[in-house]
Amino acid sequence: MSITLSEKKGFICDMDGVIYHGNRILDGAKDFCKWLMDNDKKFIFLTNSSERSPMELRQKLLRMGLDISEEHFYTSALATANFLKSQCPNGGTAYVIGEPGLSMALYNAGFTMNNVNPDYVVVGETRALNYEMIERATLLVQRGAKLIGTNPDLTGPAEVGMIPATRSLIAPIEMASGKSAYFLGKPNPLMMRIGLKMLGVKNEDACIVGDRMDTDIIAGVESEIDTVLVLSGCTSREDILRYPYRPSIVLNGVGDIPNS
Repeated sequence: MSITLSEKKGFICDMDGVIYHGNRILDGAKDFCKWLMDNDKKFIFLTNSSERSPMELRQKLLRMGLDISEEHFYTSALATANFLKSQCPNGGTAYVIGEPGLSMALYNAGFTMNNVNPDYVVVGETRALNYEMIERATLLVQRGAKLIGTNPDLTGPAEVGMIPATRSLIAPIEMASGKSAYFLGKPNPLMMRIGLKMLGVKNEDACIVGDRMDTDIIAGVESEIDTVLVLSGCTSREDILRYPYRPSIVLNGVGDIPNS
C-alpha cells in the first residue's frame, strides 16, 4: 500500500515510544511537531496511558521543549470516564487502582470513590499496586462490581526498557475473580471515533502513528485509517511478521514523516 503522508489532513499520534521514552524525548519528535504546526495539520495525541491529565501531558512536553496546547491530548483515562458516564448518566461509584489522571477523569465524569460496594473496579497504570489492592479488587468483582481496564497494553516503553502496563496489572484480578475486564483505550473503536471527531476529518484524510502493532496499528486497520508504524518503541521490524495485518508504512521514527 502506498500513501503520501504530506497529503494527510489529520494525524492521530501515540506518545510513549513515539514522542518520548519516559522523560527522554525521541529523535525527530520536535521536528515532527513543528512540521505539523507549520503546515496547519490537525493532530491529536491519543495515548493509552491513564496516569496523566492533558494539562500534565502538556507540562511534560514543555519540560522537553515542546509547546503543545491541552486540546491536542486525549487519554485512555478520559475515554474510560466518558464510557462509564454513558453507562451511568446519573453518576456511579468506583474503586480505582491508578494514578491521579484516572481518578480526576472519573470525578469530572460524576463518579465518586467507593471501596465497599462500587459499581466498577477500574484499573490503570500505577507503580503503587500492592497485594492489598489486588485482594480488595478481586473481592469487589466477585461481589458484582464490573471490572474495567483503561487499556489492554501488557507492556509499555520506558527509559529502562519494557515495563508492565495495565493488562499485566489487571491480570491477577481477572484470574482470581474469574471475570474478564472490559478495556477502553486503543484498539477499542470508541477511542478511535473520539479521535476522528476531535480532528474533524474523514477516515481517508487521517492516519494513525504508533509504535505498537497490537494497539495502534490494529486500531487503524479496524477503523479504516491509514497506519504508520514507527520503530522507536515496542515493535521491531522483525515483530511485524508475527501479525496477520500490516501497517500502511513503516518508518524509523516520527522525524521521517515530513519527508514521506
